[in-house]
Amino acid sequence: MKLYHYALSGHAHRAALFLSLVGVEHELIEVDLASDAHKKPEFLSLNAFGEVPVLDDDGTIIPDSLAILVYVARKIGPSHWLPSDPIDEAQVQRWLSVAAGKIAYGACAARLITVFGASFHPEEVIGRAHVTLAVMEKMLESQHWIAATQEPTIADVALYSYVERAPEGNVDLSGYPKIRAWLHQIETLPGFVPFQRTRAGLEA
Repeated sequence: MKLYHYALSGHAHRAALFLSLVGVEHELIEVDLASDAHKKPEFLSLNAFGEVPVLDDDGTIIPDSLAILVYVARKIGPSHWLPSDPIDEAQVQRWLSVAAGKIAYGACAARLITVFGASFHPEEVIGRAHVTLAVMEKMLESQHWIAATQEPTIADVALYSYVERAPEGNVDLSGYPKIRAWLHQIETLPGFVPFQRTRAGLEA
């Protein structure tokens, strides 16, 4: 497999992290967003939206980080990463939706301001981030993994990158001990690869 990737993208990191966690051999192909490589015709032929990551599985092209998680989880066969039980699978899907919505427009957006100069309103997106984190903290008081499963799922992978790097967007995690413990659990999984850090926000 080839993963078109950008090291500072949390979306790209979640895909690379999952490929590493499940031990799938893959090649990381860095897409130079700074030089607009994602806007060039050859990349747009892979993803018309011009976004990383994109997975190339021997000619099968899967754009979008969450789609990649689902595809790879199905590709490796039945596992705890994407449960087949209807209730568990629904819980996983619920948190994938949180990753695509509340995290994207909260913690992710806050980091986009400090790392990439995005024009969001800091107070608004930081506030959104804390609302989502408060819900996650409450959920993790009574369960080890975010989808209330016995083992980690792609929902944990989907949420990890932007939550862990939230301080780069001036989102303080010190008030969320359960979330910090959950992050540590993910970081101790075999095959874990860290998300590249920057000196931005609270990390500066």
